[in-house]
Amino acid sequence: MTALHELSAAALAALYRSGQASPVEATQAVLDHVARWEPQLKALYAHDPEVALQMARESERRWQAGQPLSPLDGVPCTIKENIATRGVPQPMGSAATELKPAADDAPPAARLREAGCVFLGKTTMPDWGMLSSGLSSFHPLTRNPWDLSKNPGGSSAGAGAAAAAGYGPLHIGTDIGGSIRLPAGWCGVVGFKPSLGRVPINPPYAGRVAGPMTRTVEDAALMMAALARPDWRDAMSLPAQAIDWHALDLSIQGKRIGLLMDAGWGDAVQPEVAAAVVAAAQAFERAGAIVEPIGPISTRAMVDGLDRFWRMRSWLDYSALPPARQQKVLPYIRAWVEGGAGLSGAEVFNGYSQMGALRDAAVAACQPYDFVLSPVSPMPAFPARQASPLDDSARPFEHIAFTLPYNMSEQPAVSINCGYTAGGLPIGLQIAGRRHDDLGVLRAARLYEQLRGEQRPWPHPPGP
Repeated sequence: MTALHELSAAALAALYRSGQASPVEATQAVLDHVARWEPQLKALYAHDPEVALQMARESERRWQAGQPLSPLDGVPCTIKENIATRGVPQPMGSAATELKPAADDAPPAARLREAGCVFLGKTTMPDWGMLSSGLSSFHPLTRNPWDLSKNPGGSSAGAGAAAAAGYGPLHIGTDIGGSIRLPAGWCGVVGFKPSLGRVPINPPYAGRVAGPMTRTVEDAALMMAALARPDWRDAMSLPAQAIDWHALDLSIQGKRIGLLMDAGWGDAVQPEVAAAVVAAAQAFERAGAIVEPIGPISTRAMVDGLDRFWRMRSWLDYSALPPARQQKVLPYIRAWVEGGAGLSGAEVFNGYSQMGALRDAAVAACQPYDFVLSPVSPMPAFPARQASPLDDSARPFEHIAFTLPYNMSEQPAVSINCGYTAGGLPIGLQIAGRRHDDLGVLRAARLYEQLRGEQRPWPHPPGP
């Protein structure tokens, strides 16, 4: 029998319903597993086993009374630390942050609490979420469970590591340039970036979304059923929509799929990554899809403009800090932020305009297709202590050329594992869809999950 900590949310719910297992038993199994892994991974922040067990006991009583709050009642989950949970400080990955308990749950955490999920704790992130790395000035270094010498990616670093390591089935991250999909790709899990506004978030701003990180597409869809509910605190959220997140079957026959292997800028796709993504496209083609190669959908000018805008935004936040707190920011981030100090108003405005140009270019390029396939990143996981694959603050975005456009264009996109390097590291396939076709993207990912065949066993903690 599969160990309780290895089971999906869907499988746990079935056991709870039949009485074959309880939320307390499942939570304790996950806590025991976390205790074996966490000294090596360092994926968690504010991990409180007693709080988790109390939530599990409350869930157990609801199941015994035949009144679960949702199919996710009693299912263990983690929440990225920049998503507020009542009473827990939000360091935002940075030692420069003044720690104050959050007054209330942010919308994604509120939805999971309303669904009855068991909160195992928060997950780690780098300073201000501005790195695709598990490196942080506040948290210990988070590592990749597939190879502890490698980085899990970021900024949802702990969430990606926790999902791959089996810290329960449900994890939620945030994404403004690839921060869900990149760690999902490097950790071999499913990472879904929904359309902007599909999952209410606070504070909202251009490109920022929250979304599931799970081992299966079905579990990601189950999370979306809870997360995609209105919350007035997100003024950019989409209207409520009746979406059947459980209806994941898809016929790909005759669907048009674009294959994007050249992002137009950034690092070149490494051969092992390219081979795995092309093989995934061929699997869709054998299933009846029409696959066509497409050219780059973004340019160096677009990303350079966005870089200037975000540097200025971060410089304003950084320069408002007292000097002593400025010195606590991760040096890589500090160097990048200080590049915004000399920018003119015209440069920043033109940079903001390039974000709009990137949005329009991505929407136009994808419009002829039902879905667009690409690598999630050009390379597999990189050394654990690096801030990025290049580890160069002057060139911070070279690895996000495939993920960034869909944040600006507000399109849904998912990362799903499509193979392994010779060294055993996962390789992420990105599937993007048209704006607001969130269910379609999850259906395509579920189909690929069936087409790709058996995967390697999940990593286990080192030692006996």
